[in-house]
Amino acid sequence: MSITPANVPDKPALEGLEALWDTKWEESCLYRFRKDGQTRGSVYSIDTPPPTASGSLHIGHVFSYTHTDVIARFQRMRGKEVFYPAGWDDNGLPTERRVQNYYGVRCDPTLPYVENFVPPFEGGDNKSSKAADQLPISRKNFIELCEKLTVEDEKQFEDVWRQLGLSVDWTQTYRTISDETITTSQLAFINNHARGEAYQAMAPTLWDVTFRTAVAQAELEDKEMPGAYHRLTFHKPDGGHIEIMTSRPELLPACVALVAHPDDERYKPYFGKTVKTPVFGVEVPVLAHHLAQPDKGTGIAMICTFGDVTDVIWWRELNLMTRAVIGFDGRFVSDAPEGLESPQAQAAYAELAGKTAFSAKTAMVEMLKESGEMLGEPEPIMHPVKFFEKGDKPLEIVSTRQWYLVNGAKDDELKKKLIDLGQEMSWHPDFMRVRYENWVNGLNGDWLVSRQRFFGVPIPVWYPLDGDGNPVFDEPIIASREQLPVDPSTDVPAGYTEAQRGIPGGFQGEVDVMDTWATSSLTPQLAGGWESDEDLWNLVFPFDLRPQGQDIIRTWLFSTMLRSALQNGGKPWTNAAISGFIVDPDRKKMSKSKGNVVTPADMLDQHGSDAVRYWAASSRLGTDAAFDPQDPTQIKIGRRLAIKLLNASKFILGFNAPADTVVTNPLDLSMLESLHEVVREATEALENYDHAKALEVTEHFFWTFTDDYLELVKERAYNEEHPEQASAAAALNKALTVFLRLLAPVLPFAAEEAWSWFHDDSIHRASWPAPGDEKIGNPDILKAASEALIGIRRAKTDAKASQKTEVLTATIAAPEATISLLEAAQGDLMATGRIAELNFTEATELSVTNIELAPVPEVTE
Repeated sequence: MSITPANVPDKPALEGLEALWDTKWEESCLYRFRKDGQTRGSVYSIDTPPPTASGSLHIGHVFSYTHTDVIARFQRMRGKEVFYPAGWDDNGLPTERRVQNYYGVRCDPTLPYVENFVPPFEGGDNKSSKAADQLPISRKNFIELCEKLTVEDEKQFEDVWRQLGLSVDWTQTYRTISDETITTSQLAFINNHARGEAYQAMAPTLWDVTFRTAVAQAELEDKEMPGAYHRLTFHKPDGGHIEIMTSRPELLPACVALVAHPDDERYKPYFGKTVKTPVFGVEVPVLAHHLAQPDKGTGIAMICTFGDVTDVIWWRELNLMTRAVIGFDGRFVSDAPEGLESPQAQAAYAELAGKTAFSAKTAMVEMLKESGEMLGEPEPIMHPVKFFEKGDKPLEIVSTRQWYLVNGAKDDELKKKLIDLGQEMSWHPDFMRVRYENWVNGLNGDWLVSRQRFFGVPIPVWYPLDGDGNPVFDEPIIASREQLPVDPSTDVPAGYTEAQRGIPGGFQGEVDVMDTWATSSLTPQLAGGWESDEDLWNLVFPFDLRPQGQDIIRTWLFSTMLRSALQNGGKPWTNAAISGFIVDPDRKKMSKSKGNVVTPADMLDQHGSDAVRYWAASSRLGTDAAFDPQDPTQIKIGRRLAIKLLNASKFILGFNAPADTVVTNPLDLSMLESLHEVVREATEALENYDHAKALEVTEHFFWTFTDDYLELVKERAYNEEHPEQASAAAALNKALTVFLRLLAPVLPFAAEEAWSWFHDDSIHRASWPAPGDEKIGNPDILKAASEALIGIRRAKTDAKASQKTEVLTATIAAPEATISLLEAAQGDLMATGRIAELNFTEATELSVTNIELAPVPEVTE
């Protein structure tokens, strides 16, 4: 007789489990990091990615964060005290753009602060809007709106994470714009400067004309764009001409040289000589450089300041002058650059002044046609053009004074150290290491960390003004540690008063802020209490795990490695787990810019969090996963698994077995031995960060357990007169406790619900199952019995009979070794198949060769 425990519901269901258990977990402080009594060896620490808090989460976040949570839950059940913080990346351009569109405002730092400011409206559609339609407000008012909106977004994000079941410690949170974060970021910068790793320089800078800010190499994106080659003639002193091909004829007034490969015989005679530019008539030298491509165009190119990054390399290595023509607004500056003094050059340049690059190109082509110095018509091409990853206009290169951090591009020793640190880590999957190394080896300049924006960490620097009121950039005043956090645009350096701001002999504050990656690169320090909680820092650093997406290896992973190498002298983590992309049914990456993003809230509500987690956990690290919201097959499979787990638990808990019951039946022992092997494989897979394999082997055997084993022993488990009824009941209960723990990291809500029916504590602090040291049974018995059961079912189906139909006699043919296995499960096979007489005969393969069904009684009215 079976008795279901009183607290097991009549009809177990997934609905409502998320809210129920999130509340109980929070009330019990289940996931709270228990710092007291810990050592570095007892702690497992995770450098959790802080999502950009500017809008909404998408299904890709659910995908990758589930991967991390599976590992966190596994390590917690292995006995580790898991340090699992949550961060919010809430500074930078995405937040500024969202605030502009949400509130209908834009920042104008020249305006005064307005107390109790009320924005024009709230709830914009977060699409681009014209600056002319936005109300200009002070920087302080703008920052207040940024902080207000990000806090609201972060609360919505937390609600989604809780619904998903992330086992983070919500008391361990940080924001990338809080006072604590600003202090940490500024202190790290001060240390960089003191060690000579942070410096300021006037240099060519990739510039986004829309956002009016410098852009770092890691933020670049190449887009294939239509263009055209124009064949232009430069005039030789002897009266002949040299032809060049260019896609940017508008930069002719910025031309400072022609360049060809040193081995190109066509141009060797002209090296060291000069030619005159078309239209402007300016003399420029013809030079040699190995980067020139003999097979591109005519083999000789013009060097302009600056058309692309190769121009910058040539300009720097050939020590050329600068002729800047494009301003910060993307338009040609009013005054012609140095060297264009002739009336001819001045008149031509006047046709370009004030125009955008696009309009200037049209005007330049007309002038070239009129002068006869453009040969033929432009040749249409498609070519890669550099964009800021968040911008919609091609980047320009302008000369600006910026702050930089050394990153190994110009320091071979530092570059080698970064490569070595990467090799000391374990990468999951390992091939992602190559992407990191390729990025490090491909760096061509130090890290530009200053940004001309508003909502970010201020660079903690002022500049003294000389007697004429000019800033002395070479003698910056660096904030002291005691002054932090500091905003030089409003705070005063030591030794000065506010009255001295902006006057000769006084000072001016740095108005630039740090690149958002300059703050995000310090997530281990921000979360781990660097310089603020020494005990915590020593417990968690270096972190055990950095989980993240593959697309930000070059930004977040590299920059964090760099900051750790510079500040701490070592790697920030021992493992990196790199998730793949989510792609749509057409295998295109899902992204906000492509408009094919699926938000997770509806999926979680419709299918349940465990089902969505199952879908995410089914994909291995580093591999892309297709997702079709119209037909989420994997999610449906996950929901079926979670429901089955609840129903199987309810069924099994109906069979009572004393705790000291010994399992004796060969089929029961076979099942438990098979389960031990599953535990071994799943544990090894999770230790190697292969959550997908762990789930695969567990799920596969779970269905064997429920579809075959449970059916095979059901009759014996119900029959309390059977001498081995207790063996079946005990085996079922032992298996249930193992399956619930194996599946708990992936299906935390269903597993916790079922566990609570017969335990007072949480499954998520229970011990991870361990395989037995000694073999207890022959796993082949269950395999053979399962195959025979399938054959018996098929024979009844072929006979169009119910599975409950009695069988008078049946014969199973099988190899001799298999027959001996089947004999060990003969009683259960007969009971399950309702077989009165079961015979065996030898054959090469297992099959049901003869089955005689009992006649079905006729129903009489």
